[in-house]
Amino acid sequence: MSGLHKRHWAGDPDRPALALHCMMASGSYWGPIAAALGGTVDLQGFDMPGHGRSDDWAPQAGDPDYHTAVTRIAASFIDRPLDLIGHSIGATIALRIAVAAPEAIRSLTLIEPVLFAAAPDAAEDDLNARMEAALDAGDDLAAAQAFLSVWGNQDVAALPPAAQAALVRQIRLVVDTGPTLHQDRANILRDGGLEAIDAPVLLISGQDSPPVIGAIADALAARLPDVGRAQVPGAGHMLPITHPDQVAGLIAVNLDRA
Repeated sequence: MSGLHKRHWAGDPDRPALALHCMMASGSYWGPIAAALGGTVDLQGFDMPGHGRSDDWAPQAGDPDYHTAVTRIAASFIDRPLDLIGHSIGATIALRIAVAAPEAIRSLTLIEPVLFAAAPDAAEDDLNARMEAALDAGDDLAAAQAFLSVWGNQDVAALPPAAQAALVRQIRLVVDTGPTLHQDRANILRDGGLEAIDAPVLLISGQDSPPVIGAIADALAARLPDVGRAQVPGAGHMLPITHPDQVAGLIAVNLDRA
């Protein structure tokens, strides 16, 4: 798409890597992690449409859904096997790419993948119901507050008006991804898909994250041929932002495995 803001942290040109951020953030938070990795990889990223410095998401008739569109953008960065890193929805996009083209992946680091179809959860269903009720009532701000009360690390009400307005716009993108994350519209969990990923996979979670994160990791790990697990003490869902050094150290372990 036009108006896509790309990011690049230079490193070893023979070790390309791509990092995919979460919803309601931007690719900027990979900067401290890239610095901690010390040039081990040549890391690229981008701000997803409607996030950071990229243009707003403005699909036209016949365009793919948001998750598919971002997956295609991410795939366009890959021209040889690389180390793929993703957080939250970014981790589900990374996993979708790895299932579709396992030969393109040198290592796969999944930080709190929110593929809820792998482990249906009553609390997540309740959150979705609250968000949908708020959106139906035209209160997008309340929907954003509900979402970030579980999956964020900031008080929406305390943010300046411009930041609140951005979150209000983005909450509709969160809802748009629902069928992919909750019903697996992209068929990421298809028979034989996870099993075909022969690259080293690392699943990273925060100790204080919602319980569904552990259940998703359990479900994925049971099917991945070469998988490791790690948990960051005292961290929640936004651990790449709150605990960048610890996350970078774990990513480095998986890079070494590859």
